[in-house]
Amino acid sequence: MADVPATHYVKSDDVHIAYQVIGDGPRDLLFVPGFVSNVEALWQSPARTSFFRRLATFSRVIMFDKRGTGMSDRGSQIFTLEQRMHDVQAVLDQVGSKRATLFGVSEGGPMSLLYAATYPERTSALVLCGTYARRSWAPDYTFGWTDAQWSTFLEDIEHHWGTTDAMSLLMWAPSVAGNKQILEQIAAYFRASASPGAASSIMRMNREIDVRDILPVTRVPTLILHRTDERVIDVKHARYMAQQIPCAKLVELSGQDHTVWFGNQNAILDEVEEFVTGHRQAAEPDRVLATVLFVDIAGSTERAAAFGDGAWRALLDAFYAKVRDVLGQYRGREINTTGDGFLATFDGPARAVRCASAIGDAVGPLGLKVRCGLHTGECEFVAQDIVGIAVHIGARVAALAAPGEILVSQTVRDLVAGSGLTFEERGRHVLKGVPDEWRLYRAVTT
Repeated sequence: MADVPATHYVKSDDVHIAYQVIGDGPRDLLFVPGFVSNVEALWQSPARTSFFRRLATFSRVIMFDKRGTGMSDRGSQIFTLEQRMHDVQAVLDQVGSKRATLFGVSEGGPMSLLYAATYPERTSALVLCGTYARRSWAPDYTFGWTDAQWSTFLEDIEHHWGTTDAMSLLMWAPSVAGNKQILEQIAAYFRASASPGAASSIMRMNREIDVRDILPVTRVPTLILHRTDERVIDVKHARYMAQQIPCAKLVELSGQDHTVWFGNQNAILDEVEEFVTGHRQAAEPDRVLATVLFVDIAGSTERAAAFGDGAWRALLDAFYAKVRDVLGQYRGREINTTGDGFLATFDGPARAVRCASAIGDAVGPLGLKVRCGLHTGECEFVAQDIVGIAVHIGARVAALAAPGEILVSQTVRDLVAGSGLTFEERGRHVLKGVPDEWRLYRAVTT
């Protein structure tokens, strides 16, 4: 876990507001979070950590938990935008900020708009991401949530808040829907950020928000960012605000995630940095050539049924420990785990093949056999995950491997020529969802 910045408190009316400050850039940037947050728990996620650390490379970042959430006083669960605007003023005064860029995401957008219009002398710029001026449907605002959508969502909070069954997890971050470990982390973050009652009260307040009248009088430089296919706030909200705010700049980005630090967060951060500073930093390349290794336990379903939940979980933990130990020896990079499987990457295909062989040897004493599949190709690293056609090919190759077998694509075999590794041809195969036929090879291990 990353080092957690010190949490401080400032009194706003009768409520203590928790805040943190990171970075020492020449410009102040106040991050206004969505409907729930926790300034300490956020550092438990690599995706959130990398997001805020990047912001801190070009600004002094001020973060806070809105009243009723996170580390701030819970107290009453009925808050107004005006009260929260006063909380922002209190935090900025406490840290000695005369002017700041407000970066409002989701539910943080309307309050940021209100503050910028009310205190333009204290607002150097406004960034709005995945947000809205009004949340609910109206005859003259037909892309807001209907009463039926609100009822479904509020009922989900009541019954599933803070669990991996919550509908909101899949809506907020569909790109990680298949990653149980990340979903559990998000659920824990929600629990640390608000109780079910607080979350429900906040969303009921959001249902009534309407700041459309202040859009034409927003006179500070404004950047509006929105992922075109996101599932929570329709992109039409962003287009509406861009039409109403004088000289606002709208940038539509690809992706389905509502949560800013999932998906390609660098696309958002690049736009913010250029807007705030006038230039973008030279980012590290996202796309690299890598060898992907998929490992999964053969016959896992039958073994899980025979062992029972407790014993199977203990065996899985031992399996993960063995695999991670071998990955460390061969300089592999763990990407994620999915049930009984592992995905890792390597910067050299020969080491990847030898690592796969060593994993098979290491888990043998546990009574396990694994199937391994490898492919080398261009991959894109997105936060802590990896995407690209090479990943799909690697997964398809692994699915064709027999228990105890290491199966590789022809690309891998060709790239390790001269390494001393030997292979046997396993014929041509059609890989589901991948064009053409692929020649596959079995690594011969001794």
